[in-house]
Amino acid sequence: MLRYILVGTGGFGAAWCTHFLPPLRTSGKAECVAAADISPNALSNAREHLGVSAERCFTDAQKAISEVDADFVIVVVPPVHHETIIGLAIDRGLDVLCEKPIAGDMFACARILSRVRRAGRRMAITMSHRFDQDKQTLARVLRSGRYGRLDYLVGRNTWACRNFPAWGSFRYHIADPLLVEGVVHHFDCMRELTGANAATVYARTWNPPWSEFAGDCQALITIEMTNGVRVLYEGAKANASELNGWSMDYWRAECELATVELDGRRLRTFAGNRGSGITTEELPLDTRTAWGNAWLAEQFVDWLNGGDAPPTTIDDNIQCAALLFAAIDSARTGQPVEVQEFLRRHLETSEAVGV
Repeated sequence: MLRYILVGTGGFGAAWCTHFLPPLRTSGKAECVAAADISPNALSNAREHLGVSAERCFTDAQKAISEVDADFVIVVVPPVHHETIIGLAIDRGLDVLCEKPIAGDMFACARILSRVRRAGRRMAITMSHRFDQDKQTLARVLRSGRYGRLDYLVGRNTWACRNFPAWGSFRYHIADPLLVEGVVHHFDCMRELTGANAATVYARTWNPPWSEFAGDCQALITIEMTNGVRVLYEGAKANASELNGWSMDYWRAECELATVELDGRRLRTFAGNRGSGITTEELPLDTRTAWGNAWLAEQFVDWLNGGDAPPTTIDDNIQCAALLFAAIDSARTGQPVEVQEFLRRHLETSEAVGV
């Protein structure tokens, strides 16, 4: 059984303790041998749900990683702290499973990728939304070719979270909370659904006067993928109503032979026109025993045990990070950004300085 250290047991880390990680122990794949969190109270989640002893609970991540023998580290702390924790794990010779995004800015993402490659370690990012039941079903349907070629994609995720602390307290104090904490997942979904990486992105973001967020929490974004598919996306955290909130989002794929629509976990196709009649078909969602982060954690452990690499390795996920931070750059400059050039520039700079 592999051994891991969990860094971050409060906030969303609590969900990791209670829901995502216990199946690894039950299945005999991996066990938590230490936990770290700056809040002593939060460490009770690791003791209660993961069976971590009190002497293996730390308020100092560096102490936990340096003193406890393990095979990998799971990082569930705010993105601005990812690079530090990942660095500690890499220096200790450990592999890493990290919450999205890779880090808090593009240069930090590039530095981490360079460091992981040089050390020969394995690292993956948990992009739970893409691996939810409804999005995985939609992706399989589009890949099947049953409805012909994909022309363009429309996405929507809108919330009524304008007042603190409806969407977790720290998000109300950071820059670009919508993109960094929410839309990053949908960027990953776009890559899956279109079967391509982003070529260009143009984003407009803002913070309405009735919002209690410090950073921009609304966005309208257009993207062209490297295969020519266009994407139109609407994201909002300060609306008066929640039409398509978390896990209930909207995606409409306009294909050659039909419109394929996912709305609130209901998957349907439409074909024809109002003159001759529109044909509608309801499609069932795929089934499996685990989805989201629980599934991703299982895939990561299987990889460490000699299985196939998961779809969310850092080498793949750097494309998601590039789209995220290129969109932020576009929103700040008011100009479209060439995503692959944006990524190349940051990777070359990281390699040049040898970080």
